[in-house]
Amino acid sequence: MTQSDAGVASLTPTKITPAELDAFSAAQVQGSFQQTSQMAAMGAFNGPVDYVGVKRGDKLIAACYVVYTRSRFGLEGSVWCGPLCDYDNPQVVEAMTEALRRSAKAHHAISVSCWPAAVYRLHDLDGKPTSDPDTTMMDNMARFGWKHGGFTVGYESVVNRWNFVKGLDGIHNEKELLASFSKYRRKNIRIAQDSGLRVRRLERGELSIFVKLCDMSAARQGFKSRDLAYYERLFDTFGDLIEFKVVETHFDEYLDTLQSKLNAASKDKRNLERLLQRAQQQPEGTAKKGASDPATLEKRIATADKKIAALEKTIGEVNGIIASDGPVIPVEAGVYFWHPNEVVCLSSGEDDRFMDYYPSSLIHFEAMLDCIARGVERFNFYGISGIFDANDPSYGVWQFKTRFGGFVEELPGKFTLPVDGLRFGVSEAAHKLLHR
Repeated sequence: MTQSDAGVASLTPTKITPAELDAFSAAQVQGSFQQTSQMAAMGAFNGPVDYVGVKRGDKLIAACYVVYTRSRFGLEGSVWCGPLCDYDNPQVVEAMTEALRRSAKAHHAISVSCWPAAVYRLHDLDGKPTSDPDTTMMDNMARFGWKHGGFTVGYESVVNRWNFVKGLDGIHNEKELLASFSKYRRKNIRIAQDSGLRVRRLERGELSIFVKLCDMSAARQGFKSRDLAYYERLFDTFGDLIEFKVVETHFDEYLDTLQSKLNAASKDKRNLERLLQRAQQQPEGTAKKGASDPATLEKRIATADKKIAALEKTIGEVNGIIASDGPVIPVEAGVYFWHPNEVVCLSSGEDDRFMDYYPSSLIHFEAMLDCIARGVERFNFYGISGIFDANDPSYGVWQFKTRFGGFVEELPGKFTLPVDGLRFGVSEAAHKLLHR
């Protein structure tokens, strides 16, 4: 959106329809699955939902939905990844603020909080700023009564302030996609593919597989995951706009591959042994140098022995896994939301017994290939901590994502608009007293 879209006059705060929000979200750079009628329907499980916007004549120039949830002192409104508007245009911000204030008063709410999807500042994959901060947005929000929650780091409980994004514009096929990754990530994907791992889409009746893997990760990382009913609601609400993907082992196929490699390695060793025997039978001083030199052949045989031993060990391990768990095992799962602007991986889970097969690399790689096929140019990994320090506990998450290539979007964070001054003041005092 530009300032010319809005104009100074004729900006009207208004109610809008779910269909209007969806069309607007699909057409805006800030648009995401978070600001759609489907996510609003999910929010309706928590409280009343209202759709509001700003029009110039008949043209919608700003929009969002707001969910009202009950707190100790009354209803509080929340706008996740919105409103969708031009935050650098003070007239638009003023009109959108008025639309939300009217909505909040109609619901007798204390306040409205929002987490804009507008970028405050861009960073490269190492966390170094590559753009100036959008101070105009911050000034406009403050001017019209919004209180900023601060430039926080770390993982947020509602909407994350720091996201890692992989741009796919200019990438047309699998070869170009792989070339955009680090050497390490390309190797991980090859290992996963060669180990018999496969990605497929889960049906509704299989969502317990996803939940089980998420529970494993949650227990390991010390947080509480969502229950099956929540993900079933997501599945039903989003339909074709959501995909639950799972990575499964096919260790019977992997065993066949390993056995073929072992047979080839054993054959190579036998050939080397025959060559060594012939070389050793040559009169002293007449044996060929180079590849057929006895000393060289002995080294090559020793290398072959190590390869054979490693293959035999892996075959034994895989046979043990098949004996205990079967050949087909779910080892990684993720949920992906599709929007015209981007695909978002909101959450995932992994059986850490199989991390060395790199299923997490494979599942995102396959999702990116789907993006290319559908013409979607952004793969949003979502949250990182915003702490770019190798000594920080969150470093591994950041490092994992950077090896796909990409950049960091720093969002402005949380803003709160007081609507009922008295109750808002009491609520704020209570939060400070309880250190929340």
